[in-house]
Amino acid sequence: MGDLSPHRRRRLRTFVPQGAGLLAEEPASALLDLASNDTLALNDHPLLKQSAIDCIARSGVSSGASRLVSGSRPEHQALEEQLADWLGRNRVFLYPSGFQANIAALQLLGDRHSLVLADRRIHHSLLVGVRASGARLQRFIHNDLNDLQQRLTVQRRKQPQRRLVVLSESLFSMEGSSPDVSALVQLCRRNNAALLLDEAHALGVLGPGGRGLGHGHSGISLICGTFGKAFASGGAFLACDEPLGETLLQSSGAFRYTTALAPPLAAAALAALQLIAGPEGERRRRQLLATAERWRIAIAAAGWPRPVGEGPVLAIKLGDDHRANEAAAALEQLGLLVVPIRPPTVPEGEAMLRLSLRPQLPDHALEMLLQTLERFAENQ
Repeated sequence: MGDLSPHRRRRLRTFVPQGAGLLAEEPASALLDLASNDTLALNDHPLLKQSAIDCIARSGVSSGASRLVSGSRPEHQALEEQLADWLGRNRVFLYPSGFQANIAALQLLGDRHSLVLADRRIHHSLLVGVRASGARLQRFIHNDLNDLQQRLTVQRRKQPQRRLVVLSESLFSMEGSSPDVSALVQLCRRNNAALLLDEAHALGVLGPGGRGLGHGHSGISLICGTFGKAFASGGAFLACDEPLGETLLQSSGAFRYTTALAPPLAAAALAALQLIAGPEGERRRRQLLATAERWRIAIAAAGWPRPVGEGPVLAIKLGDDHRANEAAAALEQLGLLVVPIRPPTVPEGEAMLRLSLRPQLPDHALEMLLQTLERFAENQ
């Protein structure tokens, strides 16, 4: 049942959006949101809202059935086709959630005869997918391609024909680090291993035109992405080439036997794609990465280790659960919503504050963060 000690108990909190990146549990308690994944600040964009409203006016809220029964809508088809074109892939398939898409991906790539080699810090949904596929699992050291190479070499020597599947993320959601994607792709190709790259946090933000760090690299079997982050909508997708796409269509229970993504969410995601692929998306990406760099420089200048990576996710490691909780509470008193990340989400002794930034943030937010961190600087 997990660790239920008081300092690790989770609780549900209900927030009401106030606009301009503010959330409130009560009318007088607005907090600047530094926790959500609305990284391009598109959630309040009028184009997304109007696209969803227009879709509801046309066809209601729900699709009412799976895609292979009567639930497929023009919004689904348009989003899949335009997203496939943008990513340079033959096929895209929509799912109601990223968790579901990752489970589907592993069931597609692996079975009980396969071996999956996964980065130690991959998302929980991918581990659930491995279990659902029946494949055996090995973990390699986080972002350590030498360790992965050694493991692949051993397996190829033992069982030359065994199906090998490698799992990684292009932007790790808790700490903001990235692997050397080009080297990772080449390594998998040399060892004839299928590669699943989870681009959930990178899409819209990193890579050429925001297409993710895997864009332009041939040899990635499946890309998983979500619409609940930079796209500010909901749902997820898998992108692949033929014939894997046809295999997915014909055999993926997670695609065939679920009610299709709500059409208004697909319509909003399509509107977000059009923004992300255009000049406004480029402007927001530049602002976001400039903000993230400024915050990283300031945190390092204050004597803390520079948060790794270059994207919107910044991790400030406090080590002890109590310190992370206390720092988050202190920031909330100042009006900043920053959620402490604790085991089992991260390893023991690596509790952290996880920041998820947006293109434009008020200057006082960084100042208040640095003032708070100063109180917790001992033994950093």
